[in-house]
Amino acid sequence: MNVLIAGDFAPRFRVATLLAENKYEEVWAEVKAVIQHDVDYAIVNFESPVVLEDAEAISKTGPHLKCTAKAVESIGYAGFNCVTLANNHFRDYGEKGVRDTIAVCRDHAIDCVGGGVTLGEAEKVLYKTIKGKTLAIINVCEHEWSIATATNGGAAPLNPVANYYKILEAKSQADYVVVIVHGGTEQYNLPTPRMQQVYRFFIDAGADVVVNHHQHCYSGYEQYHGKYIFYGLGNLCFDREQPVVDDWNEGFLLKVMFDKDLKFELIPYMQCAANPAVELMNDSQPFFSNLQLLNSVIADDVLLKQSFDQLVAQKKAALLECLEPYGCNRYFKALRHRRLFPSLLSRRQLRLILAIFRCEAYRDIMFKAVQDRLGA
Repeated sequence: MNVLIAGDFAPRFRVATLLAENKYEEVWAEVKAVIQHDVDYAIVNFESPVVLEDAEAISKTGPHLKCTAKAVESIGYAGFNCVTLANNHFRDYGEKGVRDTIAVCRDHAIDCVGGGVTLGEAEKVLYKTIKGKTLAIINVCEHEWSIATATNGGAAPLNPVANYYKILEAKSQADYVVVIVHGGTEQYNLPTPRMQQVYRFFIDAGADVVVNHHQHCYSGYEQYHGKYIFYGLGNLCFDREQPVVDDWNEGFLLKVMFDKDLKFELIPYMQCAANPAVELMNDSQPFFSNLQLLNSVIADDVLLKQSFDQLVAQKKAALLECLEPYGCNRYFKALRHRRLFPSLLSRRQLRLILAIFRCEAYRDIMFKAVQDRLGA
């Protein structure tokens, strides 16, 4: 059984124009050829909800994404059989986007996993029988604005305890278990130590393969207890308003061969660079050389922590600024950046903030209190 897993698809700008004109071949020709060649089942992360009519965007941080039914039609044309819906944009247009996406996928005979009109539906394991073997697919995402709850539809959450029980269920009913997670730090091409710990735990719980996407750049992989963890596939097809060639444009298709021995193939590509398409790399040597460097860091706990510390050093000023009493006021922020205005956070306040973040009991209460205040 050969299963292909791909990263984030959000049809924007040039790609959206091509899909509106039914020019699916221009976008997907090379991916379609890969799927048609010895792939039994193909999965892609559907990063942009379908909105069939006018719908109100939810209140959130970050951009809102949406697309038309042609996006689903196009991935069917490319040969994809399944979409993962657990991602940070699935609920960008509320219940309307959730329901429209699922309905259009079903209309085009595309399987869905990781999203639903209820939390229970979102958390369901997808079982597929292929060549006499049963494959179980579990899809979850980190907590942003898309998570399903008892009262609204959305995405299945990353929750190691709940996910553990789903893996046990899947292991008891399937020959192979794949866990696909949408998470990580955008534009950071390594896992955090927390991610590595959780994904290794999923392997210990019974997963055969763990795959991650979301960071908008590819990451490395590791073998752990005879199984594999892939920490980032990169964007599959995600155009930008002003195309620039950088890590955003590179990624790889992952083909996993499930047999007595687990094997895999990485198929690198460029996406939405000079052309609004996914094009296989002619010279993949630089890609594989960089991949080995990433793998060497992932395999070394000290190097991985050092890299994470560097990430924190880059991000901490902006994040701590959000906690200042003046919040996101751009004038005060400008003064702070010019060192003309002091931080108003005392060490006592920082200790309190640390206590709330660090202590599970405090965090539970603070999370619910803020959620209630926002009505979210």
